[in-house]
Amino acid sequence: MTGPEHYREAERLLAEADNIAEHGGDMGEMIAAAQVHATLAHAAATAQAALVNGDHFIGMPEADVAAWYEAAGTRAKKPPLTRKAGA
Repeated sequence: MTGPEHYREAERLLAEADNIAEHGGDMGEMIAAAQVHATLAHAAATAQAALVNGDHFIGMPEADVAAWYEAAGTRAKKPPLTRKAGA
């Protein structure tokens, strides 16, 4: 799974845990699994080092930046630009 896929799975598992709780079930396993996926998503994002420096992204291909914004349900305020020379 990619980082964004782990993020989406964590969100899905948390929603499922809410549904289980509404019906009186034990949501502990779902929450534990969601935490694992959230941790893996965080590790992937950190490892890719998508630092924003002024008007461009450093350390992450544009497709990955777009995937992270989509997974988070947000949009970049401006489209990712290519890396500056020497960056």
